[in-house]
Amino acid sequence: MPDAAPRRLADSALPASAHPGEAAVRRQARRAVYERMEARAEEQRRSFLRMVSHELRTPLKSILGFSELIAAEIYGPVGAREYKEYATLIRDSGQKLLALANQVLEIARLDSGTADLAAGREPLDHVLDDVLDSLAEVIQSRRAEVVIEGQGTLPDIVADPRGVRTALTALLSNALVHGPEGGKVKISAQNQDGGVTLIMTDQGPGVPPQDIPRLLKPFEQGENALIRRGEGAGLGLPLAYMLCRSMGGGLSLAPGPEGGLKVTIRLAAPAA
Repeated sequence: MPDAAPRRLADSALPASAHPGEAAVRRQARRAVYERMEARAEEQRRSFLRMVSHELRTPLKSILGFSELIAAEIYGPVGAREYKEYATLIRDSGQKLLALANQVLEIARLDSGTADLAAGREPLDHVLDDVLDSLAEVIQSRRAEVVIEGQGTLPDIVADPRGVRTALTALLSNALVHGPEGGKVKISAQNQDGGVTLIMTDQGPGVPPQDIPRLLKPFEQGENALIRRGEGAGLGLPLAYMLCRSMGGGLSLAPGPEGGLKVTIRLAAPAA
């Protein structure tokens, strides 16, 4: 009869792979440590974004205020005509930076679940009027045409007043910036399946179908960053997507029927 001691010694010397239960425990432990590290890193990233966005807004407001005073010559002529022009450029650049800081801060709040959204009944006609007013200069500079089908008879929606305006402004701004000069953006809305479906199409260069999912990720672009024509950090579409989801709706992207991009927004409708 063979000696049992050598067998016991041999069993104890087996590699970890020969003990599935222990290996599984070690894998779970490593996974738990990795997940904790990822969670800490994610929270640090969100905190950093909130802090940077907040700290940027304070000096930018001063830059905007004083540049507007100089450009308007509130306290008298500034002398050479170029100084007034430079003050206007400073103001415009400051407004772009402030918009970017606001977008980053809003995304950080939505991502962390701390955004303060309160849904209420909103006439979609009034919402789109406000959006068009806020983008009047961009529309004029791009010589674009914004066509709203059924304007004046659009359905009401249930959404956060600021959130829905921010989302639609970001979407329309994206369509204008990436569309051609003199292009057209079409907007339509209808009651559908107990909610309101809003569709926005533009005449931009379009995006390959395989690239569409990444457009909903912050800081992504539809073009190579080295050759892209449009400005911006790629936050408009992700911000609109996150806002629509936070308001109980949704947003999806698809190639437009005549090129460009088709954006489908789903929003809640008032109870009958």
